[in-house]
Amino acid sequence: MSYPRIDLAGATIAITGAARGIGLATAEAFIEAGAYVALGDLDEALAVAAAAELGDHAMAHALDVTDKTSYAAFLAAVDRWHGPLDVLVNNAGVMPNGPFLEQSDRIDQLTMDVNVYGVIHGMRLALPGMVERGYGHVVNVASLAGKFPLKGLAVYNASKYAVVGLTAATRLEMDATGVSVSAVLPSAVRTELSSGIDYGILPAVDPEDIAAAVVRTVKTRAAETAVPGYVGLLANASGLVPEPVLRAFRKAAHDDAAINGVDDSVRRVYLDRIEKQ
Repeated sequence: MSYPRIDLAGATIAITGAARGIGLATAEAFIEAGAYVALGDLDEALAVAAAAELGDHAMAHALDVTDKTSYAAFLAAVDRWHGPLDVLVNNAGVMPNGPFLEQSDRIDQLTMDVNVYGVIHGMRLALPGMVERGYGHVVNVASLAGKFPLKGLAVYNASKYAVVGLTAATRLEMDATGVSVSAVLPSAVRTELSSGIDYGILPAVDPEDIAAAVVRTVKTRAAETAVPGYVGLLANASGLVPEPVLRAFRKAAHDDAAINGVDDSVRRVYLDRIEKQ
């Protein structure tokens, strides 16, 4: 498909969950390409400090993606700062882990509110202006967990399956508008979000790898980009594999890592932070 070109030199980019991890790495990558980047994050102080480090091409704003009013205020601030939005990156996410029957309703609700409704709010607010202008790009940072279920991540899996489907369906609705919607699907990423979990032979990637993939979608406008790519191919093919064979592979791949491969002392730091939300 053909979309209007977005020149990153001087472009306006908004990123959620941008004070740390993938979001911050993505902000750095876009600024390196010449863009102006707005960092939205629940931790406003950390986002302000990050923006100061990034220089004149960055600004920071408090953002609670679960609150549509907060999200609207963020995008309005971006527009006042550097004009119409060219690219929105829905990156904010949480990943609590543990056996499904032991997780609390409150944390389940938080997971869906951040991971799913945060993306819905962002697209509902940003897409109308993009459609009116006839160009724009939205990147939803999902996960390979949106294609491949894992023990100990049931509700997280559910949220990322939702984002993958939401992205694909919205992309279809944007046909002929000049606006593209893409999903980036990381494997396990070396950030606080997955800290304390030993994923065995499953590949781990760095935030910079995901950032590069996000930036690349502005050129390719690909529907889905898995990182690393070969794991995406395996995840897509898993539905064609007989269940006994797949279960044997899962066992070899240590697919219970989010339950039995956890360093509780390390993991607790992350879980305590998100539970305070």
